[in-house]
Amino acid sequence: MQRVVLICVGKLKERFYAEAVAEYVKRLGRFCKPEIVELPEERLPQDPSPAQVEAALFKEAQAIRDRLPHASHLVALCVEGRQPSSEELARLMASWGEKRLVFLIGGSFGLHDSIKAEANATLSMSSMTFPHHLARVMLLEQVYRAYQINAGSRYHK
Repeated sequence: MQRVVLICVGKLKERFYAEAVAEYVKRLGRFCKPEIVELPEERLPQDPSPAQVEAALFKEAQAIRDRLPHASHLVALCVEGRQPSSEELARLMASWGEKRLVFLIGGSFGLHDSIKAEANATLSMSSMTFPHHLARVMLLEQVYRAYQINAGSRYHK
């Protein structure tokens, strides 16, 4: 069974987000072995300088690299990424084969350019801005939907 790992910078604090994540992790268990990895977001001052943000993102990228499983297909979620439809995501996931899929969601300042450059693919949820906690729920739902589409289920309708 394929492994799907979601590496997130930042911890879920709100119970309703955690409950939604748990529901989709449970649903995904029919199709894959889902795993959620939470990494701490680097602390920054209230109004950080660009250099401070860069340094924090660099540290977060190092923490992500330390947790990356070997032989994985790495997908970074970032604003400049491709915005696939649900059907396109399903086709992409099918084309990536049985490799372990690792999706990355950065913290409030996103992901360091170096980790995005290492990714096999970059995707964007939308050109709108969402809290990264909500993006986690949205991504899990779309991954579940992709498995359902690929299985020929009526869920997508």
